[in-house]
Amino acid sequence: MTLADTLPRAPFPADPDADARVREDDRAHVFHSWSAQALIDPLPVAGGEGSTFWDYAGNAYLDFSSQLVNLNLGHQHPDLVAAIQRQASRLATIQPSMANDVRGDLARRIAAVAGDGFEKVFFTNGGADANENAVRMARLVTGRRKVLSMYRSYHGNTSTAIALTGDPRRWPNEPADGSTAKFFGPYPYRSAFHSSSPEEEAQRALEHLEQTIVLEGAGTIAAIVIESIVGTNGVLVPPPGYLAGVRELCDRFGIVYIADEVMVGFGRVGEWFAFQADGVLPDLITFAKGVNSGYVPLGGVVISDRIAAHFDTVPFPGGLTYSGHPLACAAGVATFEVFERDGILARVRDLGARVVAPRLQEIASRHPSVGDVRGRGLFWAIELVKDRDTREPLVPFNASGMDAAPVAAVAAACKRDGVWPFTHFNRLHVAPPLVIGEDELVRGLDVIDRALSHADEHVS
Repeated sequence: MTLADTLPRAPFPADPDADARVREDDRAHVFHSWSAQALIDPLPVAGGEGSTFWDYAGNAYLDFSSQLVNLNLGHQHPDLVAAIQRQASRLATIQPSMANDVRGDLARRIAAVAGDGFEKVFFTNGGADANENAVRMARLVTGRRKVLSMYRSYHGNTSTAIALTGDPRRWPNEPADGSTAKFFGPYPYRSAFHSSSPEEEAQRALEHLEQTIVLEGAGTIAAIVIESIVGTNGVLVPPPGYLAGVRELCDRFGIVYIADEVMVGFGRVGEWFAFQADGVLPDLITFAKGVNSGYVPLGGVVISDRIAAHFDTVPFPGGLTYSGHPLACAAGVATFEVFERDGILARVRDLGARVVAPRLQEIASRHPSVGDVRGRGLFWAIELVKDRDTREPLVPFNASGMDAAPVAAVAAACKRDGVWPFTHFNRLHVAPPLVIGEDELVRGLDVIDRALSHADEHVS
């Protein structure tokens, strides 16, 4: 069997006329996010099913990024599509000030899996406005203004969310919300604290956070916002004890702990919410993406009973026309049903521990360009370096153009072999749909293994 025999195939013949038409309309009229418009060439996508999508040229790709790490149940899941169709046939939409059966059903299910002390859910249209509204709640409850977040983070593109973001996407948007401050989170592979173990990294990162709180003025800080596992900026799993330490600091200083679960919630790491693996309870939980795999836009905030009680007689000054949209909530209810029927959480834990972790360690042992692999469930990062001893990144921080060419070559090799990868700076992320077949998962890792030879060429 040759490599060509193992590549995924588009289920329909190539359609060059459709390809040209889609490209023409896109280039003439669609203004794309995060892009210099004349320098991009978006791929026209014709369809998808399960873990695969395909273009009009007849090429199929194993989706190893779950699009933007949101397509947890894959493309065109029949249960989610049917739920949307049923809901559209009886009530396509209703304003959020009215009660709706699927909205209430989904809110009840989300609160139930969040843990003790959570009963209420405020729905939004996505992750950025979930974080915006969580911060608003924290500020109103505490009477304070300032919010702390990590340098390596992403929290969204709206005013406060982008101010909280700790990666370069924040820079051209400044000034935004000026009442924010940054701190270093734990990152054992590139420790800012010169730590020699994960436990020491947690201890020193918490000491640094406490110093930041004191120097910023504890009485001025409304909230600390933390991605339970840092997503786009590194798949940074917090070392043991770190999140518990954040919880203790928030309790001691009267600060609201907001867990940003937009990317890692709803099964991505084998838990309903990633913080649950660390045995902590935040005050507010923000979510989006995996709650319904993005079939219809949906996000929200799970609100602790203490914070929800503040608004029993005090109006919450916020809302959205499409908050808790019935079509989105119907897909969310169906998501819960699929998770429970198909044992998705246990499946993700099994595939992560039995297939992904050992294979990535084996890949790392053979490729000198791999400095570190880390992750949990079906959410992993392969960190690429020029030199394992110095840990110099394969490409510079925020690289673009020719500076980013070595990682771009790895991505291009993956695509040629029928795998659509997720890359960011000097990392390749592994984040396939949670419904991926084990054979597909192995094949995708095989493709990454071969593609890393292009990174090895740049090792010092």
